[in-house]
Amino acid sequence: MSERPVRRDGVERPVRITVDGEPVEGIAGQSIAGVLLGSGRVAWRETAVAGRPRGLFCGIGVCFDCLVTVDGVPDVRACQRGACDGDEVSSQ
Repeated sequence: MSERPVRRDGVERPVRITVDGEPVEGIAGQSIAGVLLGSGRVAWRETAVAGRPRGLFCGIGVCFDCLVTVDGVPDVRACQRGACDGDEVSSQ
């Protein structure tokens, strides 16, 4: 497969979000998890008891390992929420 299935016209529109105060760029149509993975992050949350790193696990919204805070709203599943230009994302 030579093309990413984000846009059929071949034009990728950039999306800029802020993650823990750092600007990150992705492509319109990507999930927040996709933007985070594309920026090289593999973990963006820690477990409450053991403090172990968590990121994308199932990718379909079942496991809740990818929780982030988006624009002040906690417990957003990064794999289910599309990245929007200007989103403020914080790890939990």
